[in-house]
Amino acid sequence: MEIEIPTAKSLYIEMYFGETLLSSGTAFLAANDRESHCALITNRHNVTGRNQETGKCISPHAAVPDNIVIHFHKNIENFEDIGKEWVKIKLPLYRNDGTPYWIEHPRLGESADVVALNLTWASDVAKYPYYFDTNLDNFNLVISPAENISVIGFPFGLSSYGKLPIWATGYLAQELSLINHDKPVFLIDCRTRQGQSGSPVIAFRPSGYRSTKDGKTSSTLSGNKVWEFLGVYSGRVNSESDLGIVWHVSAIRELLNEAAADNDRRIAASKKGVTDTV
Repeated sequence: MEIEIPTAKSLYIEMYFGETLLSSGTAFLAANDRESHCALITNRHNVTGRNQETGKCISPHAAVPDNIVIHFHKNIENFEDIGKEWVKIKLPLYRNDGTPYWIEHPRLGESADVVALNLTWASDVAKYPYYFDTNLDNFNLVISPAENISVIGFPFGLSSYGKLPIWATGYLAQELSLINHDKPVFLIDCRTRQGQSGSPVIAFRPSGYRSTKDGKTSSTLSGNKVWEFLGVYSGRVNSESDLGIVWHVSAIRELLNEAAADNDRRIAASKKGVTDTV
């Protein structure tokens, strides 16, 4: 089975209250590079089960999730065999004292619709993160309004095969240079739907692309596929619009660094006899 690398990076997640399924969504792994801390990233409203703006329960069951199920790829030797087996991991969302396991944005807190989860990795789970400091997922592409972007996730809980995601493709709806530091989001024009919350948003270029190096922009025609991780899809501006909100990669970098710092703090605490990490 031949699949694109970004296809393997989107993970199907389910949110439960006890044994009751409340909703499904999308998540992915992120790391700065292959040697650095790796964390799971998704939307805050996925784990809280509440509308990010109103605070109301999203589920028709009028319940909020207390555990999450993540469908990971099974760790196998050859990437060419990816997409055949999955490992379903169930994790609590709250500690015994009622505090959440998820980590919120260090600067924006609960106003940012992105969270991280630090995980303990088993040997049977494959990790395919988006790397922020390598040229695999960060090619310094130049992306202008009206250029194609892709949201890779699970609309309505649907998949292309097994637990492989669906690519929804639309357009960048604004200049990325206009992103506000206090609310680092941008808009896309794409027919996204529920279940895609938490999806990675990328610019995928299978042939030609524009990129920057040393402040200079160049155009390249190549048979090599490149892509740029842009951010995390959060939802539409309203139910009647195809305009969607994406939290910019700069916010995810900050969140990932906070997750790494949180992990270090908890490791240090565990050495003193405190063991409350996921």
